[in-house]
Amino acid sequence: MREDKNLPLRKGATQLVFGVGDPETEIVFIGEGPGYYEDQKGEPFVGNAGAFLNQLLSSAGLTRQEVFITNVVHHRPPQNRDPEPDEIKAYGLYLDQMIDIISPKIIVTLGRFSMGKFLPSARITGVHGKKFDVNWEGEDLVVVPMYHPAAGLRNPSVKEQTVEDFKKLPGILEEIKNKESSKKEEVEQMQLV
Repeated sequence: MREDKNLPLRKGATQLVFGVGDPETEIVFIGEGPGYYEDQKGEPFVGNAGAFLNQLLSSAGLTRQEVFITNVVHHRPPQNRDPEPDEIKAYGLYLDQMIDIISPKIIVTLGRFSMGKFLPSARITGVHGKKFDVNWEGEDLVVVPMYHPAAGLRNPSVKEQTVEDFKKLPGILEEIKNKESSKKEEVEQMQLV
């Protein structure tokens, strides 16, 4: 990505904001794009929304170090505007590779732009905090749309819903692990027959 001179937002940005966390994780969080502080530090979610995300992760029994956090675009859009479809598409090639390499069990989308990658016709108000089984390039993947932490900082009702949604993540991960364990046992039993 650093070498790709065709990325549409690179000229106005201070630096590439790739992603942080554990590349061996089971959970990937995908936000919208870097803001001012992220652009300065080169790390996603380090401003006020990042502080709130840290609290949310903690409420779910997680830390930034044990998940992977990235965005749909990896350079800051001018004046923090929304990323445009062609920009999301250009960075999407790299985001797809990140997902393939990490191979998470759960993708948590933070806001409507990352949600649109997996659930293009969904509205965040109707689907936040719910689990969706998605076929991602032939692999089963669970997508859990959430409000963007910045939306929670602007609206107390959204903040409350986001806190409740994050508390569901440990149960969703446990459910996925139990399902995988059952499938594995089934395969082993079939091999014995």
